[in-house]
Amino acid sequence: MIALMVVVFYFLLIRPQRKRQQEQVKMQNSLAPGTGVMTTTGLFGTVVAIDADDVILEIAPGVETRWVKAAIGRVLVPVDDVEEDVKPADHDVAETAEQQSEERDSASKKL
Repeated sequence: MIALMVVVFYFLLIRPQRKRQQEQVKMQNSLAPGTGVMTTTGLFGTVVAIDADDVILEIAPGVETRWVKAAIGRVLVPVDDVEEDVKPADHDVAETAEQQSEERDSASKKL
C-alpha cells in the first residue's frame, strides 16, 4: 500500500514538476538576440545580449537592464504569427447585440 502511494505521489507531483523545469530550461537556452520576452515579474523587453547566466534586455529605446535567465518567464510570439481569425465578424457582433436587446425587452415585459 505504501509503495502504491509513493508511485501515485511520483506521477502526480514529482514528474510534472520535472517536466516543467525541463521546458523552462529549454526555453531559456533557446533565447537569442532580438527575441521578445516577458519576465516573471511582468516586464516586457527584447533580448539584446546573452551571457552564461544572465540576459540583457532592452525595455525601452536605449534602456538596457541585466536579468538572470531564470527570471525570463516566457518568450513572446510575434504578432505576425498570430491568426487573424480571433476577432468575430461584424455581422456576428450585430446579431449578438440584437439578441441581447431582445432578451432585455422580453425580461422587462415579464416584470
